[in-house]
Amino acid sequence: MYYIVETEKMFDQASIDLEQAVKRLGFGVLHTHDLGGSLRSKGVEFNEQCRIFEVCNPQHAADVLSSDMRLNMVLPCRISVFTQKGKTKIGLIKPEKMLMALSNDPELVFVAKEVEKKIIQMVDEAK
Repeated sequence: MYYIVETEKMFDQASIDLEQAVKRLGFGVLHTHDLGGSLRSKGVEFNEQCRIFEVCNPQHAADVLSSDMRLNMVLPCRISVFTQKGKTKIGLIKPEKMLMALSNDPELVFVAKEVEKKIIQMVDEAK
């Protein structure tokens, strides 16, 4: 259900490269959450880095929502750049598996496959 790759890049460089790959492949970054920074700003001791990118392709999102508005709860797709024990990783939960758990609409499965292919490509390019 997960797709996670390890990269030799530093956390910030992997984040920059992911954002560029997202744009290059026709998606947009709607928001970036600095989860590690947010935790630390609340006084929580947290030594890892974690940046979550909410990415979206408007046409794919419209296709999903036109079929089943309840699926707004799994949009947009999220790709994380994070550190774990000194290693930088980039990962996501695969959209096809997630959508198949929520819907059996064959058209949605097709859209999810297309989106999954693109976001895995983004991760691989950023690696």
